[in-house]
Amino acid sequence: MFSGLSSTYSLVNVAADQIRMLLNENIAVKVLVSEDCPDNQRTGIFADKRIEWVKITNTLHGKRIVWHDYSGATGTVHESFFEEATHIADDFVRHLQDVDVCILHDILYQGWHLVHNVAIRQAQKRLPHLRFLAFTHSLPANRPPRMEPPFDARFTGMPRATFVYPTYSGIPALAAQYDVPEGRCAVVSNTLPWISSMSQAAQDVASAMDLRQAEIVIVYPARLTTAKKFEKVAALAGAIQTVSEKNTKVIFCDFPSADIQSSIYKSIIATEGQKYGLPKDHLLFTSDAGYPDGFPRESVFELFALSNLFVCPSYSESFGLTVLEAGSRGNFLVLNEAVPALKELGGKLGAYFMRWDARNFGYDTREKYAPSEKDYLEDHARIIVNLMREDRSLSAKTIIRTRYNSHWICKNQLLPLLDPMGY
Repeated sequence: MFSGLSSTYSLVNVAADQIRMLLNENIAVKVLVSEDCPDNQRTGIFADKRIEWVKITNTLHGKRIVWHDYSGATGTVHESFFEEATHIADDFVRHLQDVDVCILHDILYQGWHLVHNVAIRQAQKRLPHLRFLAFTHSLPANRPPRMEPPFDARFTGMPRATFVYPTYSGIPALAAQYDVPEGRCAVVSNTLPWISSMSQAAQDVASAMDLRQAEIVIVYPARLTTAKKFEKVAALAGAIQTVSEKNTKVIFCDFPSADIQSSIYKSIIATEGQKYGLPKDHLLFTSDAGYPDGFPRESVFELFALSNLFVCPSYSESFGLTVLEAGSRGNFLVLNEAVPALKELGGKLGAYFMRWDARNFGYDTREKYAPSEKDYLEDHARIIVNLMREDRSLSAKTIIRTRYNSHWICKNQLLPLLDPMGY
């Protein structure tokens, strides 16, 4: 029963995320809002043409219905309360005839919505086919020892309803508030819409490569020259995938170089990655995702916010600004120890060092690996994965991306509640 759609109201954002999930699953969506909700506030996902908008009456006898905060368990309601509730219930029945599941957001919880709470209960008696998901987004209220109607609606279960909370820890209290078994309660977590809140360029990359379930994400921005050793990044990524079986994805934010033909070098890079265990479709060049002349720098920062591992095997660096960029976004840093600038900078930042060919001051280095480069990469891959696993901040960042995204929440929590068989 929104009377506005300002994103400053957190519940508006929760509803927007859920609407996006449903539309992405090609589920028909009807949104019921208050008659007073302005049309000009329908922006973002709310502007999607697939949504059927319904305005539920908020007037009675030509006068605007005034909502009252009835948060207590006893008392007296205003004189026109029950007439308003019946009037609103008639509108609910009219617009929910063709609906399978009605999602309620805080309607049963908020004292301000007691009139809608009573109205939807009246409507339910005339809609025997309709199931409900009743979301509560605040701390469940303590069930009072004494209650009077209609105030008891805030503490009473509904037939054919599942009561939903964003965390498991709140389920016992939620069940107690509505006096229902915990088996009639469920969890649907809130999501962090990282990707949808990013620039179009970052969203384009996320569309070209699914990062939602990737456990290791490497972003490497550089000119597409052999001196930047792209193939070594792909090789280490492949070794990580091989030894840990972690879903590993690599994004190269590349731009052209005169040193080597891009198509030739890209083929070399992909082949090297596959040689060590990186599937071909786990590697993406932004030049192949609509940005052939370079990827916007501000969008590189956004991709670093999604990634958790930065690998820089560059042959030569005067400073290594991308190291700072990646580190500032909470990435585990793996740098070429043989490059003086990277060793100096990485030492200050607590980076992990490996050795690749490099240009030093006055001489070049050539690495030899015993017994083989494959063994070298896989040994270090195991160490890197273990260090990343032990880093609580990195672990939190990865869990947030892989488990609190709309895709995971939709598939594992919301859709099962919509399924009549799972209900």
